[in-house]
Amino acid sequence: MEKYFTEPTQESGAALFRRNISGTVMMLNLIRLKEIADYANSPELAPKTQISGREAFQKYIDHAMPFLKASGGELLLLGDGGKFLIGPSEEQWDIVMLVRQSSVESFFAFASNPGYMAGIGHRTAAVLDSRLLPVVERHIP
Repeated sequence: MEKYFTEPTQESGAALFRRNISGTVMMLNLIRLKEIADYANSPELAPKTQISGREAFQKYIDHAMPFLKASGGELLLLGDGGKFLIGPSEEQWDIVMLVRQSSVESFFAFASNPGYMAGIGHRTAAVLDSRLLPVVERHIP
């Protein structure tokens, strides 16, 4: 059975804190969408008619942006993915996002904000599988 990843674990969150990143962190998101959004876990957010995972993910983006900006974050890239040029041929990612956050602490404040969390069900309804890679920018001398 294939294993999907949609949420961080306590261990992965603790590992991010242990990296002691000072300053800006970027979050590289790879998203695989469900064909049809599944609002079973958040029926209160479900639209009146069935929508695609892509449409539900757009609802998530629309909901999340004000909270991201208020926390000092910025969406640098939102793009359509596809199959890898280098990588497993069976793997495909529908959406690629790059988010810059002013600090790891700001990222966690954003991710735990009650207002943001109230709309996270759109993401849950949309996403089949995901990867989130915290990236620290290297400055070239």
